[in-house]
Amino acid sequence: MESVPRSCVVNWYTEGVKIKVQAHVAYQTQYHVVWIPKYRHKILVEGVKQYLEKVLYAIIEERYPDVYISEQNIQVDHVHMLIEIPPKYAVSRVIGVLKGTSSRLMRKEFAYLRTRREMWSVGYFVSSVGINESIIRRYIQYQDKQDRGQALLVEEKRPRA
Repeated sequence: MESVPRSCVVNWYTEGVKIKVQAHVAYQTQYHVVWIPKYRHKILVEGVKQYLEKVLYAIIEERYPDVYISEQNIQVDHVHMLIEIPPKYAVSRVIGVLKGTSSRLMRKEFAYLRTRREMWSVGYFVSSVGINESIIRRYIQYQDKQDRGQALLVEEKRPRA
């Protein structure tokens, strides 16, 4: 069985979805984020791409230790990312820090990028990645039973897969 960090809770009604727990909040917030270089120039070539991957992880580790990049795919003209951001942070702030800091660090590393006035295009695309409706319904039904003190009976009777 996959090991689950202490800050995660996995319940039968969430079908293995990892719910993270922090002070006064339980959450599962993932976002699909995409941003592009200014004018969609094809600047994220080999070498630059690998450097950017390392830089993005380093920025997150340093500035937002409880933010997690689940998946990342860097193409020559855009960046895709699946990122888990706790509710205490604004998505716009985290992405702004990633774009701004990565731009500065990449200009220091690669001489041909120093001549550009702007590295990234203004803005980005973001979409939340959520739990499907049936999981939400089961969670709500389970909460009702838990409030009435019947949670243990329901949990013991659930069918095993």
